[in-house]
Amino acid sequence: MKFFGRKDEIEELHDIRRLSMQTARFTIVTGRRRSGKTSLLLKAYENVEDLLYLFVARKSEAELCKDFVAEITEKLQVPILGEVTRFADIFKYLLQLSKTRPLTILIDEFQDFKRVNPSIFSDMQKIWDLHKQEARVNLVVCGSVYSLMNIIFKNNKQPLYGRQTGEIKVAPFPPSVIKEILGTYNPSYTSEDLLALYSYTGGVAEYVEMMMDAGATTKELMTEKFVAKNSYFIYEGKNMLIEEFGKDYARYFEVLQLIASGCTTRSDLEGIMKVELSGYLSKLENDYCLISRYVPMFQKSNRNIRYQIEDNFLRIWFRYIYKYGYMLEVGANKKLKVLMDRDYTTYTGRVLERYFKAVMVESEEYTHISSWWDRKGENEIDIIAADELEQKVTFYEVKRQAKDVNIGILKDKAEHFFQATGKFKKYEVAYQGLSMEDM
Repeated sequence: MKFFGRKDEIEELHDIRRLSMQTARFTIVTGRRRSGKTSLLLKAYENVEDLLYLFVARKSEAELCKDFVAEITEKLQVPILGEVTRFADIFKYLLQLSKTRPLTILIDEFQDFKRVNPSIFSDMQKIWDLHKQEARVNLVVCGSVYSLMNIIFKNNKQPLYGRQTGEIKVAPFPPSVIKEILGTYNPSYTSEDLLALYSYTGGVAEYVEMMMDAGATTKELMTEKFVAKNSYFIYEGKNMLIEEFGKDYARYFEVLQLIASGCTTRSDLEGIMKVELSGYLSKLENDYCLISRYVPMFQKSNRNIRYQIEDNFLRIWFRYIYKYGYMLEVGANKKLKVLMDRDYTTYTGRVLERYFKAVMVESEEYTHISSWWDRKGENEIDIIAADELEQKVTFYEVKRQAKDVNIGILKDKAEHFFQATGKFKKYEVAYQGLSMEDM
């Protein structure tokens, strides 16, 4: 698949490299697995002559150093005498070399240095602090294990804490890019096809690429690809998260499966699992960034909280692949597809709300985008989008079919919102329905 999107990120990486000509830069690139971090970096610096790409494979430090020395001698045409067995020596050499010629160094799977030799981080800290004033180096590191990257750079007890000069977060593709990609591979795509691609991949670069390369450009073909025997997607959820969670993965998986199936409050989760979950929910939210607290707009108390899985792919993976894994174990993949097709309309109704919120975020036209519901759950507004500078607010009802939108009921719900919150009463107010026709 050709390269799509990422214009802002590429421009930022170019700016960082220009700055590094005058003063050393240390940038960390984060984002969930399969988001295209490596592809982005290689695209941004594809025309940089003095580019070193160092991949941290799970080898011994001595073997890694052999790989790195080969890359350095080939790309930079400089001799390295003797056998090098410590990364610290390579890092020191490169920073010293950058004092005489600018260098861009990309270190991929950076967190795996912890497996190779944990002392590498301390060595890098000392060498960086000693040479950064004179070095002209553009050091960019990225890793696929989000939690470990956070620990390495944001835990004040770690040696590299605070050493980065910048951070780029690689998010999934926004709706405009997803539409561009689907339109490239299927110019006659329907709204149902677009919603399916958003539901199954969430805009994650590698998942979108796999669907498009396989010719899965319609809703029907995407579902077949997702649950086919030996499908990559069947194993991806576990492969992606098991290293993040470690030995406690089973408990985390159970929590995520329940949330994906609609059990979204802590009391409901604990009632089913019969254990206290505050620690697990806190880590899922703050350490792993996999769930978020979902509260009514302008709610100040900690009551009435719902949890949601942020990642579209993981939402559908836990709701179907993990929950019905017993079907897959006996080869009933087609039965699971029947179940998913039967549930598809209901499931994607909520995903459609997420899609329109993502569109609004991408537009950069609003200062508030959220939802609201009362304590009893009797009145719920799908989307409220406000611009506090223009003093405008729009209340949205989202339905798959435009004929199901009822503006009168939406206005009644908005009145409950005004009474409960006291907000937006002086704003210019609008009411609108959104359906698949608006995608």
